[in-house]
Amino acid sequence: MVLRIVLPKGRIYDKVCDILSECGLNFSATDRNYRPHVSRKNIEIKLLKSQNIPPLVELGHHDIGFAGLDWIKEQNSNVVNLLDLGFDPVKIIAAIPENSDIEQLKNRPIVVVSEYENLTKQFLNQNGYQFKFIRSYGATEVFPPEDADLIVDNTATGATLKANHLKIVSTILESTTQFIANKQAMNDPNKKIQIENILSIMQGVIQARNRVLLEMNCEEINLNQIVSILPSMRSVTVSKLFKSNWYSVKSAVLLKDVPDLIVKLNIAGAKDILEIPIRKVM
Repeated sequence: MVLRIVLPKGRIYDKVCDILSECGLNFSATDRNYRPHVSRKNIEIKLLKSQNIPPLVELGHHDIGFAGLDWIKEQNSNVVNLLDLGFDPVKIIAAIPENSDIEQLKNRPIVVVSEYENLTKQFLNQNGYQFKFIRSYGATEVFPPEDADLIVDNTATGATLKANHLKIVSTILESTTQFIANKQAMNDPNKKIQIENILSIMQGVIQARNRVLLEMNCEEINLNQIVSILPSMRSVTVSKLFKSNWYSVKSAVLLKDVPDLIVKLNIAGAKDILEIPIRKVM
């Protein structure tokens, strides 16, 4: 039974490749090769633009794939969202020229430009605009003020909008990369097992990226205080050092908490503190 995977070309390709590699799926592709060679049998991979992926996964042309939430919502694709990977976070926003007044635009017909036709029309209709919609094919931000009164576009930092003298008036959607599946594939027992195995390992990889293992030594007199400081996934691991009154203490902690923890642990008497990367948390 062949599992068909579709990957996005473009800016999120490398991140998706990295996580699949950590799941044991290694493949190679060139700029002109849309069908990479895969290291494992019974798996086929194809590369497509992100916006093409959700409807093709829905149709069953591919069993699983990766796409931005914006394109899933834009195309109202009926797929199974298996996991939010958090990659490539962007906001879908409505923006107007800096010297425009959004309330005045509601009082007259306006020209609106976007790649996101459905999301844009839903937003405009919900807010009572009179509008003429024009689809853009990239570089949406260059249309105002001469060719558009309002645009709907994606932005990560807002820098491009500011450079083109635009201001955000509404955030329509926050989007990140999703791991998605075809509904029929999830109802196929053999494919479901394959998909859930990939999902489980992928979740383990993402968990591991957010954590490190802190390991340290301490005297018995300081043990209780050190254990009380350390967060843990289940419980802190404590073991007695060989022929010693000292103890080894270790715990998997959130990466963001490490700087504060190390200071507190030092004060509490922890010695020989090691920060160790984790590859997977299962």
